[in-house]
Amino acid sequence: MAEGTKIRTAGGPLIRDISDTALWVAVYRAREAERADALFRDPFARRLAGERGEEIAQSMQFGERNSWSYIARTLRVDQIVTAAVKAGADMVINLAAGLDARPYRMELPPSLRWIEVDLPALIDYKEEILREETPRCSLDRIRLDLASVDARRKLFRELGVNAKKVLIITEGLLIYLNREEVLALGHDLGAQPNFADWIVELVSPGLLKMLEKNLPAVQQAGSPFKFAPREGPDFFRECGWKPVEVYSLIKTPAVQNRLPWLGRLAARLPESNGRQGMRAWSAICRVTRM
Repeated sequence: MAEGTKIRTAGGPLIRDISDTALWVAVYRAREAERADALFRDPFARRLAGERGEEIAQSMQFGERNSWSYIARTLRVDQIVTAAVKAGADMVINLAAGLDARPYRMELPPSLRWIEVDLPALIDYKEEILREETPRCSLDRIRLDLASVDARRKLFRELGVNAKKVLIITEGLLIYLNREEVLALGHDLGAQPNFADWIVELVSPGLLKMLEKNLPAVQQAGSPFKFAPREGPDFFRECGWKPVEVYSLIKTPAVQNRLPWLGRLAARLPESNGRQGMRAWSAICRVTRM
């Protein structure tokens, strides 16, 4: 990933692997942060995205039209993290953390332990970009492939005994896993009694089909979209977690003026937090252990 900010060579793939999607999404955070009416500030996103991230974003016309959804996602996760910390969370574990800079940009207590888990190359790249910056809380990064089940279970056990109330974040991760993999991850997280809350992102089967059609570069990079449970948020009950907060991204009030006209029309439709079927729907949810 050290070469992640370089422009691709002619004829090379635009997105080489799943790590390149982190560069792409960081662009949308950077653009929002640079607005006069920004909904959040992220002074690190532009550096983290680099030139390659901007090139990827400009090539993804579907993503450009729907960049509001990444802003809404970021905003909702920020809000849940803030509330959880105020409610006593003393550790946040961000799985597949990518180029997230929350430990640097959010108002967080110095006593909070923030753990980032991701692939070694991505963490190496991130640390190089942020080497001169100081996080606002205690920050540790762990190089780990979450597909290594035994290794992640060992990590969860080690972290679980060192905190009283843990918040888990899986922002932008679950969509790349299949149903069985998400269930297994949910069971592994639920095995730790101090893992209290989990932030998950959901898309409907209808939106999954739309993403598959309109973002072929992601599919071709060997990272196909997979997870869109027909049950909606209630899916997580099967692995011991129940939904307590469900935030439809298109209904996020603060981003209404970021929506295209079709989006503004869709935002007027009645809210629904259950099964979505072929309706294009996405949400950020907080689930808590049952």
